[in-house]
Amino acid sequence: MIKLVIIQRDKLKEVFVYEDDELVERYEESFDSNRLEGNIFLGKVKNVIKGMQSAFVDIGTEKKALIHLKDVMPKESNIFGNEKVDINKYSITDYIKPGDEILVQINRDSSKMKGARITKDIKLTGKYVVLVPLSKYITVSKKIESIEEKDNLIKCIKKILRKCKNECGIIVRTSAQGVHEDIIKEDIEFLLNEWNDILRKKNKSKAPIELYSTNGIVGKLITDFEPLGLEVYTNSEIEKNYINMVNPNISVKVDKAINVEIEERKKIWLKCGGFITIDRTEALIAIDVNSGKCLGKRELEETVFRVNQEAAQEIAKQIRLRDLGGIIIIDFIDMSKEKDRQQIINVMNNALKKDRSKVQIVEFTKLGLLELTRKNIYRK
Repeated sequence: MIKLVIIQRDKLKEVFVYEDDELVERYEESFDSNRLEGNIFLGKVKNVIKGMQSAFVDIGTEKKALIHLKDVMPKESNIFGNEKVDINKYSITDYIKPGDEILVQINRDSSKMKGARITKDIKLTGKYVVLVPLSKYITVSKKIESIEEKDNLIKCIKKILRKCKNECGIIVRTSAQGVHEDIIKEDIEFLLNEWNDILRKKNKSKAPIELYSTNGIVGKLITDFEPLGLEVYTNSEIEKNYINMVNPNISVKVDKAINVEIEERKKIWLKCGGFITIDRTEALIAIDVNSGKCLGKRELEETVFRVNQEAAQEIAKQIRLRDLGGIIIIDFIDMSKEKDRQQIINVMNNALKKDRSKVQIVEFTKLGLLELTRKNIYRK
């Protein structure tokens, strides 16, 4: 059972996610921030910059949004998209020009310095699948490891699409494991109806205009967690009414006494006596592991491994809890044996399986630093 706690404090909304009464994720959202990630717009191309293979698009926000060639051209691969495309062989002017009206989705929100990053690769996220209406591929979440399960899900999706008389792309989410075909069919039909509504609005509208909203972090979390069983607690009648409107099946309790105070500490102590420190910089996130009070009577190598092992588990927890994203560099205590370094990577991989976001561990560098990348669940 997942418990979602939503607290409204003046102009700030704080959201806490608990799994079995343990806090695993937390987010903040200002009522003034107007976050738009995932929202869909009919935009108007203003400037095409051929040298940058990019264009600026007016979507009705204060800053013009940026779209890159790779987010304009059709996907070359179902697996890698256009990540491995040699863009020097193409020109953005072959696909869009100033004055064009284009349907786009925000995949990275604006900042103080830059406008939003947008794409023509539209995706609508449901409870069990992601609809990719402008594609025709079917793929399954990498977190579903069973080949038999993947094959069964793909056959199920193809059968449903035939019944719906629709050709579109589908990404099967991890939550679809073990779910009856009829329930997945309902999810796909709901998303197809949303897509048809977007197209109807588009045909009646002039750019720039917003056509679809994900309703911020609360909307995203409800979509993600409802299949797992969800209880919501809030001190806001506004949030209660919104949740009951979009999904009346969710139990929402208004509790005026809710008061969760969380201090985001730079230093986190480990049970063994060691500690980790987390520092955010403009370019990356640096995490340092220290032996601290963990000296004891053990051999040095055994002590070092023990601290690093516990640190790896705590770091995986903190990465998810703080929704850390981008490049993350971890400075573990030096280990002389390759087998110990590999074991630490295995510990990290196992601990990161609980993370809902995409995390990729690269490797230990020659300096003994472990590199990994993670995509934010919800960018700050």
